Amino acid sequence: MAGPAPAAGEGPPPLAGGKLAVIAIALAVGTFMQVLDSTIANVSLPTLAGNLGVSSDNSTWVITAFAVANGIGVPLTGFLMGRFGVVRTFCLSVLLFTIASFLCGIAWNLSSLIFFRVLQGAVSGPMMPGSQALLISIFAADRRSTALGIWSMTTLVAPIMGPILGGYISDNYHWSWIFLINVPFGLICASLCWRGLKDRETPTRKLPIDKVGLFLLVLWVGSLQCMLDLGKNDDWFQSPRIVVFGAVAVVGAIAWIIWEMTDANPIVDLSLFKSRNFTIGAVAFCLGYAVFFANTLLLPLWLQTQIGYTATWAGLVAAPSGVVAVLLTPFVARMSGKIDARWLATVAFVSFAASYWMRSLLTANASFGQIMLPVLVQGVAMSTFFLAMLTISLDRIPAQRLPSATGLSNFTRIVAGSFAASIITTAWDRREALHQSRLSEAIGQGVPWQMARDGLARLGLNETRAAAAVTRQMVGQAYLLASTDLFRLSAWLCAVMIPIVWFTRRPNAPSGPIAAD
Repeated sequence: MAGPAPAAGEGPPPLAGGKLAVIAIALAVGTFMQVLDSTIANVSLPTLAGNLGVSSDNSTWVITAFAVANGIGVPLTGFLMGRFGVVRTFCLSVLLFTIASFLCGIAWNLSSLIFFRVLQGAVSGPMMPGSQALLISIFAADRRSTALGIWSMTTLVAPIMGPILGGYISDNYHWSWIFLINVPFGLICASLCWRGLKDRETPTRKLPIDKVGLFLLVLWVGSLQCMLDLGKNDDWFQSPRIVVFGAVAVVGAIAWIIWEMTDANPIVDLSLFKSRNFTIGAVAFCLGYAVFFANTLLLPLWLQTQIGYTATWAGLVAAPSGVVAVLLTPFVARMSGKIDARWLATVAFVSFAASYWMRSLLTANASFGQIMLPVLVQGVAMSTFFLAMLTISLDRIPAQRLPSATGLSNFTRIVAGSFAASIITTAWDRREALHQSRLSEAIGQGVPWQMARDGLARLGLNETRAAAAVTRQMVGQAYLLASTDLFRLSAWLCAVMIPIVWFTRRPNAPSGPIAAD
């Protein structure tokens, strides 16, 4: 069987030499583009809103549309690959994604852009799990850790490069180029993968379409993503539409789980959660990624809104972690065949905790180097985190179920990231309000205020301007305290996740057949 991990003699031999390198790079590019487009538009929203003549609140639908459609498309990967084949599904997904990216780039108003982003998110669902499964299948059994290492690097670097590229393009070029840059790379990726892998297509089977399961999936995932993306602006459950979205998401999810567990041909194979390593690994993977993603959003948000960094420089602060991860991942991949993956996961969580704790010690006057140092430590965590969690989660998963497993794992991770993005921004604003009220009480009209007023008066500011200056400083300090609170909480969450990893059984080393039962 030409699955992601065929036994000896049951499928085409692994690739080698230049062909292996070319196909591996092409598959990595497919993953990179998909992950990049989930973050590249974030820092470009103000520019995009101004060019299209819409409000900033309305422009957030550009993010929401992609997230909702992608969240629905990812868990369908196993079904699509079983019905049409892994290679065909992946290559067609990349090609359609490229076309959708071009349409986003030529969008003439917000409505057309949102529609094309829905299309882009929907067709990109199989790209990440598909590239992961194909990377594993083209490498020899004793080099599977290298395949996972390549996939991990692209998955880690893309979210960091997204804000950098998005900020640079927004500052120097037209916003449409954040989508149009996908076109040449997408065409090359689809062409190389099809030419190199079409003779390795996996067997297909005519599976009936689970229409009820598909409907329920679209219903609850769409409602959940809308609730998470719109909740902050609508003051969460004070808004009737957020209450409706939340209720539909909960009821729909429960109905979907019951249906999928009892249907003879479910569209998503939830029975994978019967595997202890897959379940616990998925939980640890989701929680770890949620904390990582939340801090990836929080640091540039603080730098841009409070410290005065531009979008480009805020993105460059995060760049060193990607560089460290790229440099260390190949060495970690080589060692992973000799080291228990649970130890690698422990190293990742300890490094994450150290990085976030170091961030909690930052001040408003921190230099670029002081801000960048914790990011370098985070790079060490990134080099081991994805590889370790994939090794644990995919342990003892049969070859024919690997596309479903990778799709489900990526789906849960995406949902966790959506929760993290909503929770971190809301918590940041609410902690700021709490600290600002406490600082106001401390300053009041007493001695601290009088000293500040007198000092500013000597600089030529009247009482009104002095009050405005003090308020600005107070707000800045409140946001700093809110940020350090959340950084410290992130450090403790990472520390708590270390024992969770050790509830799994020791996985087979990546050098062995990861997908063998």
